Amino acid sequence: MVITLVFLFILGGCLLIYMLREAFLNNIIEHEFSFPDFPKSLGSISIFFISDIHRRTISDKVINPVMGKADIVVIGGDLTEKGVSFEKVKANLRKLKQIGPVYFVWGNNDYEVDYHKLDAILLELGIKVLANTAVTFESVKGEKFCLLGVDDLNQERDRLDLALLDAEESGFKILASHYPNITDKILPEHKIRLVLSGHTHGGQIHILGYSPHERGKIKKLDNTVLLISNGYGTTSIPLRLGAPAECHLITLNGNSVIEG
Repeated sequence: MVITLVFLFILGGCLLIYMLREAFLNNIIEHEFSFPDFPKSLGSISIFFISDIHRRTISDKVINPVMGKADIVVIGGDLTEKGVSFEKVKANLRKLKQIGPVYFVWGNNDYEVDYHKLDAILLELGIKVLANTAVTFESVKGEKFCLLGVDDLNQERDRLDLALLDAEESGFKILASHYPNITDKILPEHKIRLVLSGHTHGGQIHILGYSPHERGKIKKLDNTVLLISNGYGTTSIPLRLGAPAECHLITLNGNSVIEG
């Protein structure tokens, strides 16, 4: 009996250490998305995408490898949460700015804090907030790439229609949304080729393969392609199992095959 208890204690300790390790990994997942209608004159565009930072301090282990490789940074919401100091938020944002221009969409936990102060910090640091709006990049030949962003869907702040109005109709469009289920509102005629999302943490903890949410993945839908990230941080408890922490280096180009 004693031997069994000792064995279970050791096994439980090893599992706890493993779950802590998965929660604080600095995985950078690289993706290449190729679309036939991507503007050829833009060559390719690389995006560093990070979502659900929450309480974590962003490590140099994810900053240094993407320096010089990403054109822009997109934060997919839940940059912070209640109890996180604004000094930590500022430090994380300054690190991300080392990579390139930073764009941000709101997540549900961002509204737990003094979001007016958070908005002021974003403005102070030159972070572009995509709250139902879009930013357009244009090549020397006049071809356009549009990054759209919507506000928090959970609080019904999202207005995809306004973001689409702000985007160039002829531009190649991708959308950042904290919530993956924004895809329910996307129509084929919107021509949004890719959606970047987080929120679910990939289920965070899978017991015997089961969790309320599926692991982060790429889905080819009828109306778009959806990337769901496991996210970088955690909420409630700093543990993960079967859904390791991750961020993403995404390359978009104009070839004929979309990554599976």
